[in-house]
Amino acid sequence: MIIYGVGLLALCTLVGVVAGDLLGILFGVKSNVGGVGIAMILLIFIRIWMDKRGLMTIETEKGVVFWGAMYIPIVVAMAAQQNVISAISSGHMAIFAAIASVIVCTLVIAALSHYKKGTPLPKEDEFTHAELGGKAHG
Repeated sequence: MIIYGVGLLALCTLVGVVAGDLLGILFGVKSNVGGVGIAMILLIFIRIWMDKRGLMTIETEKGVVFWGAMYIPIVVAMAAQQNVISAISSGHMAIFAAIASVIVCTLVIAALSHYKKGTPLPKEDEFTHAELGGKAHG
């Protein structure tokens, strides 16, 4: 059922918004700093954690997959509501937040790409052979 995914999404969103507000207070910005991104990363890590421990039932998996696909439009809508003028007027803080977010995203993507490193990619000739339906192309 999709409701299980909604529960995880709601939990991650609440934690992300609170963490983003706290970061905003810490950095002296009157805005949420990265709360939506924190929520998205938290959703990914909770899904991986549940999957490793066998806690991810089929219903929960379907809900998480559905809401994972819906999360990008939600992120765009929530980010559109943020006070961009306030962030830019703080000058050095906007630049710091941009650089820090790029570094964190790069590190998370690198870590996630190494997560499933054991699955080899098909070689180019195997891919072409399978793509042509097993027929040789001359």
